[in-house]
Amino acid sequence: MLEDGLGYPVRGDWVGRIIIGGVLGLLSVLVIPTFAVFGYLVRVLERTVAGEEVPPEFDDWGDLLAKGVVATLIALAYSVIPVVAYGIFITVVAGIGSGIGGDIGALVGFTGALLALAFIPVLFLIYYAVPAALTAYAARGEVSAAFDVGLLKPTLFSVDYLLAVLMPIVVAIGVFVASVVLLVTVVGAVFVPFLQFYGQVAVFRMFGTAFADQSDRLQAKPTGGDGAAATSI
Repeated sequence: MLEDGLGYPVRGDWVGRIIIGGVLGLLSVLVIPTFAVFGYLVRVLERTVAGEEVPPEFDDWGDLLAKGVVATLIALAYSVIPVVAYGIFITVVAGIGSGIGGDIGALVGFTGALLALAFIPVLFLIYYAVPAALTAYAARGEVSAAFDVGLLKPTLFSVDYLLAVLMPIVVAIGVFVASVVLLVTVVGAVFVPFLQFYGQVAVFRMFGTAFADQSDRLQAKPTGGDGAAATSI
């Protein structure tokens, strides 16, 4: 999976794609280019799930922007709701501790502080769920698919998807180290957005591959005694 992901961005006529992606990265402060890149990454998921081996081109910009906006909203939905709920919970615990006072209040406050550290796993859960949700959206072309528990559950609990989530961390570290080296050379700093775009495409390829592999297994799984293939996904 890692080898396939790293080789994917440079298949076909890759130079033009990397240049466009890098330029959009340079212009990301304007926001709209960010949506275009996000939309392109959704298209990478679409192509991967469909079984295509060559990355998509930058075309139909209206579609790219629309997909980018929708994908951003999906990611925000998965991120904001847990963060807000967790923040409210911590605030309530801290308020109770302050209201009680004394040793019991101090104990409750200390417990709240420990719970605050548990925010790190919450962030990981968000990071873990968002790619699956985006891939489900890309595969079905429907926003509701991103929140379809029945569709997401098999992928989220698969070993392949876990590896697909962990491997990008390796890619991200490699891209970060290479970016630092480029930044040190000053002139090389110009190439950082292009390198980062390459890393993003590689990572989303791995997410899409894990989702597609899990979907294929579910479709091939016999149902009942007649050996018919399941078609739930």
